[in-house]
Amino acid sequence: MRIASFSISGRESFGLLHDDDRLVDLGPLANGKDLKAVLSAGEFEVLLDNARDLSATIDVKNVTWLSPITQPSKIFCIGLNYDAHRLETGREETRFPTIFTRFADTLVAHGQPLCVPDASKQLDYEGELAVIIGRAGRHIAKEDAFDHVAGYSCFNDGSVRDWQRHTSQFTPGKNFPATGGFGPSLVTRDAIADVNALTLETRLNGETLQEGSTASLIFDIPFLIAYISTFTRLEPGDVISTGTPAGVGVKREPQVFLTPGDRVEVEISGIGVLANSVVAESGGA
Repeated sequence: MRIASFSISGRESFGLLHDDDRLVDLGPLANGKDLKAVLSAGEFEVLLDNARDLSATIDVKNVTWLSPITQPSKIFCIGLNYDAHRLETGREETRFPTIFTRFADTLVAHGQPLCVPDASKQLDYEGELAVIIGRAGRHIAKEDAFDHVAGYSCFNDGSVRDWQRHTSQFTPGKNFPATGGFGPSLVTRDAIADVNALTLETRLNGETLQEGSTASLIFDIPFLIAYISTFTRLEPGDVISTGTPAGVGVKREPQVFLTPGDRVEVEISGIGVLANSVVAESGGA
């Protein structure tokens, strides 16, 4: 199943997506809760069961997409998690994953514009698979990790490269407002036969610049969930973005950065396509 968050007529809700063009509004069934609150209350699976026979009455042309989780409490991003990307950056192999965090206001939904900040001209794309946590846990064993996953989505870990490299800490370059994308929907865990066999492609103005497979992840999803949950409690609605394959703009010859008027798409097999236009920050988003 695919679950999308959206707004319509000034009201925010979430729904079950049918055939890419119609939605079953689950807001009334959820008694006003958003998707994160439903996950936190442990009501997600029951809600989906109750929605199976409902009619899809909302045309997606009439909605504004929201990020699947509109206000995640924690967003963990994994750096250098594909070997080809690690090699293109010249980094050494490590025993543990590189992890940094993003703030919720850095992300925009499918169909919403990414903003090139006034402070830089080096906004780069990074297509990634995102994992959305569905059940809380601390010290989660690798063999139990998927029991804590609600589903998956596409993610664009947009990076302001010069600010990322002011020091060895990535935080500034990863946290300019509206520089990353998240969506279009949450695809439930049971809808993906093998999350380790998904293909990922990032396109800029129709040209493919990144191609990869989740089979090539250095640290797989169970490892990441076990590792992260050792130092912090994972909560429903938390997001883990699992890393980007080779082909980022900063390592191309010549370098490629996003500019106003561009269109960037992240497509993952079985998940969907996250598409965003690009605007200048001073032009508004």
